[in-house]
Amino acid sequence: MVAERLHPWLEVEPYTVSVDEYRFFRREGYLVVRGLVQPEHVAELREHTEAILSGREDLSGHIHRKGDEKPDPTDVHRIHQGHEKIELWERYLLYPRVLDVVEALTGPDIMAMQTMLFTKAPGSNGQGFHQDTFYIPTFPDSLLGAWIAIDPADKENGCLWITPGTQTEPVYPPESGYGHGDRSLGGIELVSNVGGHSNDDEDPLNTLKPIAERYKEREVAVEVDPGDVVFFGGHVLHRSLKNRTTDRYRRSFVNHYANARSFTVWGGGNGAHILARGDTHLEYAIPRFGTPCAALDPERGSGISEVPDMMMATPMGTMAAQEPGGDHED
Repeated sequence: MVAERLHPWLEVEPYTVSVDEYRFFRREGYLVVRGLVQPEHVAELREHTEAILSGREDLSGHIHRKGDEKPDPTDVHRIHQGHEKIELWERYLLYPRVLDVVEALTGPDIMAMQTMLFTKAPGSNGQGFHQDTFYIPTFPDSLLGAWIAIDPADKENGCLWITPGTQTEPVYPPESGYGHGDRSLGGIELVSNVGGHSNDDEDPLNTLKPIAERYKEREVAVEVDPGDVVFFGGHVLHRSLKNRTTDRYRRSFVNHYANARSFTVWGGGNGAHILARGDTHLEYAIPRFGTPCAALDPERGSGISEVPDMMMATPMGTMAAQEPGGDHED
């Protein structure tokens, strides 16, 4: 593999997704893989985050703060698209063991689209119910989030809450217009304040709340340890509540991916996003810092004339990329 030849630090043990894990993801809409990111790599992410919070690392232009025009560095809330500026971010966007799981869930052709770092300091607000595909549409619809825990995350410090089963819901459009909602669905509900602050279970302003209420008994608090990764589909309703602690951050590094054969206009279109694995007939970006991936693989084909591989179950009970084949008659 190219990554193993060029970057010794990437010589991590590959992760093989089991058929049972694949079934769970399809049934519930999410999957937690424990210890997927190795401890020394979590430590690197944590050290980098602390450098940002202390002001030693400059990510100006990518930082979303909580309010003041000139806040101090500790007022960082979210950092967006840091892989465009920092080599470390690009490496963790293209982290092989994360891509192993993405490959099994979305198919072997992977487009790496987005990076975010959430710091969630003590006392920080949560984020209300939302669906990621509302913000990042792909056609066909194949968006997948990967939420990497840097700190322990639990109910007290504002862990992720996921509502299983909502992967079957459509993406709900905003009151101001259809946006990326489906115009062909009659009776679809319009929503407002999607993803707004959420500090208690009532969350009255977010009008996705009534939709989530249909699944209330299934909602789960996803409590994780450093190095655990939560994968969830773009339609899944999820949220977080307030960090109620006085001394614990809840930091996480969050990536978004899609099948590389899906079209998108988000973030500059396909040509702005890295071909992480596999192939595509669409435009793609080269990693700015040279992190090994399919876009840099000299052995990769053109993709235009090839039939894409599919993820299939193997006799060993695992998922693997295989060529579709064989005659079929209905």
